[in-house]
Amino acid sequence: MLFRLALLFCATLLGTGGPYSTADGAAPESKPKVSITPSRSARPSNGSGPRSSNLRLDVNVVLVPVTVTDPIGKPITDIPRERFHLTEDGVEQNITSFLQEDSPVSVGLLFDTSGSMKNRIEASVGALKLFFKTRIPGDEFFVVQFADKAELLGPFTTSPDEIHARLGIVQAQGWTALLDALALGANQMKYAKNRRRVLLVLSDGNDNSSRFTESEVKNLIVERDVSVYAIGIAYRPRLLQQLAEKTGGNVLIAQNMSELPSVVERLSAEIRSQYLLGYSPDNSQKDGKYRKVKVDVVPSPNDPPIRAYWRRGYYAPAE
Repeated sequence: MLFRLALLFCATLLGTGGPYSTADGAAPESKPKVSITPSRSARPSNGSGPRSSNLRLDVNVVLVPVTVTDPIGKPITDIPRERFHLTEDGVEQNITSFLQEDSPVSVGLLFDTSGSMKNRIEASVGALKLFFKTRIPGDEFFVVQFADKAELLGPFTTSPDEIHARLGIVQAQGWTALLDALALGANQMKYAKNRRRVLLVLSDGNDNSSRFTESEVKNLIVERDVSVYAIGIAYRPRLLQQLAEKTGGNVLIAQNMSELPSVVERLSAEIRSQYLLGYSPDNSQKDGKYRKVKVDVVPSPNDPPIRAYWRRGYYAPAE
């Protein structure tokens, strides 16, 4: 029954610079390029009040993906269930399911092609190809390129060759519409087949060309049940760092292009090495409010310090 509920849920939970600083229901159209326009609907940005989130239906199981790493960022994959403790809004919950597996992932690659990337495109494309070497059956991918605007370079595909072809035609020019790219990527996740959903961003600059606001994008990322991972080239992206912390992802920095391959490989390992904790919330109210989730991992006396990453919360269903 728990497995059936998890399938029904089908989701896991849980700046500015110069020109070169460094949007439901229908199936995707056949045209490869799609532009987006932000919806300026009255949507609370502080996480309060009911909303019609598609993250969670009338089910009583919440799934929280957790990544645990050692001091140098290497994933730890042999921690037993009894060392995990989980709370929702400060109330400890009973973990009813526990899984550690390399399951398929739906990945959106958000690729910065603004003018500042002019001398970095070739190396960046080459480094991203390393990500596909760790793929397993069932993985699927799409690419969003962003400069002055964000464009979807085709729907989900399971073929790395298709992704390579799409990345091979990008050219660097213009400003940086990072927020629009995040919004487009999050909305594309409506068509994902896997319960694990990741946006992987590669960029060297902050947003300076989007129509979406930060609060709109942050809410959308949470509603779409997406974990944000990012690679910052020679800088630490403030917005992406915030989104990664909120969604259980991570941000790594490549100080120069020679470091990029190793950074890609490390992030790929983190994405692949997750625990999945399931619980039935004690709070069964359908009030549409945001619920904070916290995961603690009890350290072993002989182990080095560890760090855990998890999705920090979700929106409850509304009547």
